[in-house]
Amino acid sequence: MEIKQRTTTIVSKEKFKKEKKNCTSSENESKVVSIVFRSLILDLLAFTMILPLLPALLDYYKEVDQGKGLYSWILNHVKTLQVTLNAPERFSSVLFGGFLGSMYSFLQFLGMPIIGALSDIYGRKPLMILCLSGVAFSYLLWAVSQNFAIFVIARFFGGISKGNISLSMAIITDVTTPKTRGKSMALVGIAFSIGFIVGPMIGVIFSKISNNEKEEFWYIYPALFALFLALSDLFYVMYCLEETLPVHLRAKSLARGISGAMIYINPLDLFQFNGVTGLTSQELKSLRTLGYSYFLYLFIYSGLEFTLTFLTHHTFHFTSMQQGYMFLVIGLTMAILQGCFVRRIPADRTKFTAELGLWLVVPAFIFIGIASNVTSLYFGVIIFSISTAMAVTCMMTLVTRIGPENQKGTITGIFRSLGSLARSCGPIIASIAYWSIGSNTTYCIGAFFLIFPPLILNKVYVP
Repeated sequence: MEIKQRTTTIVSKEKFKKEKKNCTSSENESKVVSIVFRSLILDLLAFTMILPLLPALLDYYKEVDQGKGLYSWILNHVKTLQVTLNAPERFSSVLFGGFLGSMYSFLQFLGMPIIGALSDIYGRKPLMILCLSGVAFSYLLWAVSQNFAIFVIARFFGGISKGNISLSMAIITDVTTPKTRGKSMALVGIAFSIGFIVGPMIGVIFSKISNNEKEEFWYIYPALFALFLALSDLFYVMYCLEETLPVHLRAKSLARGISGAMIYINPLDLFQFNGVTGLTSQELKSLRTLGYSYFLYLFIYSGLEFTLTFLTHHTFHFTSMQQGYMFLVIGLTMAILQGCFVRRIPADRTKFTAELGLWLVVPAFIFIGIASNVTSLYFGVIIFSISTAMAVTCMMTLVTRIGPENQKGTITGIFRSLGSLARSCGPIIASIAYWSIGSNTTYCIGAFFLIFPPLILNKVYVP
């Protein structure tokens, strides 16, 4: 029975590949990938421009709240954590920002696998439009958020709608072959790098304008600009993106039906990839192993990355401008590496490059943790940037090469959802460790545990 099922799966895969080849061409592939790339840049510019504005936004809502609303309630709990960890008072705002970031990542964890699974049934474009509409609505709410509660609701809609990232991966998978997929996936990484370089700069400009004008509702201007970018992205996708998953190639229904929707948000089911159907035993094993490696890597990585703000302030007394320069170096290094090197990696070298990137992050965090001067800190930061550019992009490429072609939305949604779960938990654990046992010990322990993701990834079989 198992042999018969495996034979049927192989035949259906071959049939899918032939039909897919007839539905796509290199010209169409290039067009679709370019549309996805531009869409991601618009989305990420709007998403990242809020980052340098967060401190000013939190100060504004603190003043408006007057000790009676949601802001004060959360701040009291954050201060309790700050006192418990014996962290300096000035880091309360950073911990507060970490709370908002963790909430946003947790909402992505909830939304991505369901959105990905629905796109396998109803097509990529309708779900992409739904996600981008939700993102635009979140910026509209931000523009009218005269209190912190409305701002949190805006972040809620933004986080739960962020399935457009995993959908972008699924769309690229639809129109590419395994040989060209790595090159196209690298564009996703380049879009992230551009977004995290240019977006915060736009935010800084709005921050300076607000400081000069001292208007009561100064945040309306950056919010409306973010809304403009989001609406531009929405209309661009609506009119330029063609559906990449033909009706006759779609999944018939959600795994186990609507009543089994919990398998798309239950962490135990996500780690087991139970929401994916039609997998061979080898594919299932590979997906699970790759998922374990990705989660463990991002759990430790995101935590140490978050505490980098503490380290540069506390040990090296960096100003906000110096921190901006540091993240600019990180973004530029990643963008250059992804554009000049990662995009040219042959398909059969993707796994090796992913493992190399995972290994490089170990010495990166060791150098950062024991750095006694800015030069050694930057040496670690540059290695960190190189490893990130290689590891994340190549692991995303690997996951798109495993499993049935008509389940790619579900697979990429679950994979990125695991990453969001890691990013929602990692900063909390790392912050506790940082203030409890010190930066040197935290980074060295983190570097030690980062030995395991490449060892786990080495066991993955990718066709």
